[in-house]
Amino acid sequence: MSLSDDAGYAADTTRALLAGLRRHHLPATGFVIGEKLDGGPAQARLADQWLRAGMPLGNHTYSHASLNKTPVADYIADVARADAMLRPLVAARHRSLRWFRHPYLETGLTLETRRTFEDWLAGQGYAVAPVTMENSDWMFALPYDEAVLAHDTAGAARIRQAYLDYTGKAVAWYRQAGRQLLGRRPDFVFLLHASRLNADSLDALSTILRHDHLRPITLDHAMRDPAYRIADAYAGPDGDEWLSRWSRTLGKALDWDSFPEPPAAISAANDRLDTTP
Repeated sequence: MSLSDDAGYAADTTRALLAGLRRHHLPATGFVIGEKLDGGPAQARLADQWLRAGMPLGNHTYSHASLNKTPVADYIADVARADAMLRPLVAARHRSLRWFRHPYLETGLTLETRRTFEDWLAGQGYAVAPVTMENSDWMFALPYDEAVLAHDTAGAARIRQAYLDYTGKAVAWYRQAGRQLLGRRPDFVFLLHASRLNADSLDALSTILRHDHLRPITLDHAMRDPAYRIADAYAGPDGDEWLSRWSRTLGKALDWDSFPEPPAAISAANDRLDTTP
C-alpha cells in the first residue's frame, strides 16, 4: 500500500522489504491483489521478486473486494480472475498457489455465503490464511508515505517511532490474549502490509518480536498448531482476526478493553489520506 504510483518508489519499497525479511530470516507469504498486476510488466516483476526471494505468493482477490458487500458469485469470479493472473507467474518459478486471504478479514454475512465461497476455494486447491496478530500498520502507512514523499525526515521518524511503540503494545496484548484463551501461546500469523513503513521498520520489528520471544516460522508451519483446528463458524459484519473467532467458539471473552488504541493523530491523518471507497 502506498500514496505513490511511481514505479521507482514501489521498486525501492519492495527491494528494501525483501532485504529486511531475508536479513532477519522472517518468512512471509505475499498476498497479491490481481488488479495490481494490470499495471504492466513492472508490477509483475515486483511480484516475481517475492518468488525469487523464496517467499510464496497468495491470492488476495482481483479488486480487493469485500465478501460482505459482494454477491458470492461475483466474488468467486473476482478471485478466479486473480487466480488466472497469478498461476502462470508462480508456475514459472515452479511454485503453486495455496493460500487465500480475505480483504478486511470479512468472510461473509451468512454461513451460506461463507460455505459457498470456501467450498469453491477448496475445489481450486486453496486454503484460507487466518490472521491471529495485527498492529493496524495500514493506519500508519499512508501518513508515513506522505512524510517520506515530502522529504520530511523528522516527521517520518516521529510516525515510525509511534508505529513501533504501538506495535510493541499490540504484540504484548496478543501474546497475553493467546494465553488467556488457550492456556498457552499459539503460533501466531502476523498480518503486515507491503508498505514503505514496514520496509523501513523491519530491523526494529524483528527486535520487538525477539523481545517477546517470538520465533519466525512459515505460514505452513504455523498451521500445524492445533489451535487452527478450532471450529470457526462466524458469519456477520465484523472482519475479525481468528483469536476473536475462537473466543466465540470457546465461549471465552477476550479483554478488548485493554487493547491499545492507535494515536488519535495517526488515525486522523489516515482518514484524511485514505481515499478508498
